[in-house]
Amino acid sequence: MHLKQKKKLIFFMSKKTKIVAIQGDKLGTINKDTDTSLLLALEAQRIGYKIYYYETKNLNLINGKVIAHIKEVKFFDNKKKFYQIIRQKLFDLSKANYVLIRQNPPFNMDYITATFFLEHLPKNVKVINNPVSVRNVSEKFYSVNFLKYMPPTIFTKSIEEIKKFLKKHKKIVIKPIHGYGGKNILFVNKLINKIKILNYIKKFDHVMVQKFIPQVTKGDKRVFIINGLVKGAIRRVPRKGSFVSNLAQGGKATKTELNYRESKISKVVAKHLKKSKIFFAGIDLVSNYLIGDINVTSPTGLKNFKDLSGINLAEDFWNNLEKLK
Repeated sequence: MHLKQKKKLIFFMSKKTKIVAIQGDKLGTINKDTDTSLLLALEAQRIGYKIYYYETKNLNLINGKVIAHIKEVKFFDNKKKFYQIIRQKLFDLSKANYVLIRQNPPFNMDYITATFFLEHLPKNVKVINNPVSVRNVSEKFYSVNFLKYMPPTIFTKSIEEIKKFLKKHKKIVIKPIHGYGGKNILFVNKLINKIKILNYIKKFDHVMVQKFIPQVTKGDKRVFIINGLVKGAIRRVPRKGSFVSNLAQGGKATKTELNYRESKISKVVAKHLKKSKIFFAGIDLVSNYLIGDINVTSPTGLKNFKDLSGINLAEDFWNNLEKLK
């Protein structure tokens, strides 16, 4: 063997394995046709990363190190069986290059506890989104920073305040502050059923109350933000008879573009999110209004955007992330 060949071989053998750890829901619950986590994982594999997958229940803190019981997974595109578990082992997450927080809400104590675990990783491990920021950026309450771009909105658990708001605006929607996926949204347009609202508040505590925007029946726009920049959007159209456009609730994704005001709002929010150390987010707009949903826990829609536009924002995600200091 020539000296040059030996040097190449030594370099190859010493090259460090690149690892992305994904904190997600059960592998079997991933929708292979629409899931953003799968798209991000496929792109990570394409550029040379191994994928280690785990759930929050697999996290441990042992001798000051964050240890996860991981599955090394190979993902496949356009196959009925879209993943293969290569092996399982205990893994020190400080040896990963990146950790992606990709489990879906609810943002409950289990979710919060996982952010405390990940906060203990060394700074050379990039956690996306930043676990402290995930805790601090309440997906609906964070929108108080942008009230001038929103329909009239209050946050309360007072039945009297809700009554006054209804009297003024005639038609309102009530949402749990920590709700997700278009679930548990109430539409109120006449008299308040006091018992129903009291039970709702008892279940969800403080709620977001918002003037109803009739145009929501025609759909909303999900805007994708990566590293402080607006990268694209899809329109989500509700199923017939519904005003909830979330894809998880039967909404359909279609192509769209942002108008001037929508673009302006999106850029303002994107800049604010970057200051808050949020790398990847999705925000929702209806009829030139931000409707208060600022998704930072596990933003979705990139696969739908790729299918509609031919643009793979997962490539943009990793290009930006690998340049992040």
